[in-house]
Amino acid sequence: MALTSSTTTHFDLNIEKVLEHWPLAYAVREIIANALDEQAITATPDPVIRKISDRLWEIADFGRGLRYQHLTQKENVEKLRHPGVIGQFGMGLKDALAVFHRRRVDVLIRSPHMDMTTALRPKDGFTDITTLHAAVTAPSQPGRTGTSIVLRGISDEEIEQATQYFLRYNRERPLEETHYGQVLARPAGQVGAHIYVKGLLVAREENFLFSYNITTLTKGLRQALNRERSNVGRTAYTDRVKAILKQCRTAEVARGLADDLAAFTTGRMHDELGWNDIAQHACRVLASHEKVVFVSRTDLEFGAAQLDYARADGFRLVLVPDDIAGRIGSLTDFDGASLYDLDGYRDIWNDSFTFRFVDPSHLHYTERQVYALTEPLLAALGIIPERIGVRAIMISETMRLNSAGNEVVGMYESAAKRIVIRRDQLAAPADYCGTLLHELTHASSGTVDGTLAFEGALTDQLGSLAVVLLRADRR
Repeated sequence: MALTSSTTTHFDLNIEKVLEHWPLAYAVREIIANALDEQAITATPDPVIRKISDRLWEIADFGRGLRYQHLTQKENVEKLRHPGVIGQFGMGLKDALAVFHRRRVDVLIRSPHMDMTTALRPKDGFTDITTLHAAVTAPSQPGRTGTSIVLRGISDEEIEQATQYFLRYNRERPLEETHYGQVLARPAGQVGAHIYVKGLLVAREENFLFSYNITTLTKGLRQALNRERSNVGRTAYTDRVKAILKQCRTAEVARGLADDLAAFTTGRMHDELGWNDIAQHACRVLASHEKVVFVSRTDLEFGAAQLDYARADGFRLVLVPDDIAGRIGSLTDFDGASLYDLDGYRDIWNDSFTFRFVDPSHLHYTERQVYALTEPLLAALGIIPERIGVRAIMISETMRLNSAGNEVVGMYESAAKRIVIRRDQLAAPADYCGTLLHELTHASSGTVDGTLAFEGALTDQLGSLAVVLLRADRR
């Protein structure tokens, strides 16, 4: 149909009473979304949102120009096929026009193909039914590029609210891009997080650590966006948020998640970390970037020397809930290396451990006096060291860690046929003699700590020593 400047063609929008709950900001949102979609499809300059005068605003793009035929579209195949667009269905403009009319905002649309306003008219063939129509005339600016939509009767606040529905106009900084979307840093002072779909705000989360921009939609999320584009329920986008986080590999995202895990003790942990698969993923990514040992609250209370050694070795201690801590030992980072809990750290520490032996001649005078008790104790027990597999009794500055993560005070190494005692045991005769007696029992009995056999062997040694002492006292 050819339009002329002298004729006005009325196009029935088939709208009576819909979207009565929509504020004006929602309608402006639809206009901005269409302008951004046209820019994405045509690779043209950014749309313009400008104030002309009081309560008079213009939203313009530089694309191909709106045609009245676009008002007949529902599912927009072109938009569905383009990865960067926000809109999916052609009813957005019609919804906006209905809201503008209901709230007494005048609309003038200009493109190189037509001019258009809206008017109430009887429905064709049904004069008793009045519906909203598009009043279409020939273009007043046939040489213009793109579409201009001028709104009269709208406030600055409503325009500001509308722009806040778009990631482009907000201050959230992308932290990481994945196949499913982006993780966004919340700006300082922003209350809660935002969930965007292709750059359009669809939900707010009071207790999310990050904001998210979902760019690849699930069927459920697509259905949730069919008409109502705000207040989308969490169940519609949870799977996509998880998928985004599981693809993240940067330290910045992982460190934020892992640090947040520690807040579980205060009840301030954000909701993403309540998902165990996300918490475990964060630990894996963090371990790929940093030297970390994951610890539980119990570990911090009882880890003792092991914690100090880990810090001294340059490991960062990351506090995690007990259920996560229990899984750490079975996880690897993204290079295939094992994640370390305290047990894992103890194993690698012991594997890399070396004694720092002290020559007896370098002991302090008081230490030498205690060390000199070695021979009398052996004699009192009637022990000849070589016969029980002990060729040397040595002093070391350092010792391996036991299963509790603490340095042992002494140990018998059957392969090396030696007893090694930690130097600080020489501070008191009772400490040194007790430790030496303990390790001699291991050597002579071949038993290990925590067994009934060892307890029986140690009891026998104590009994033998008591007999020696009693005989000596009688003399």
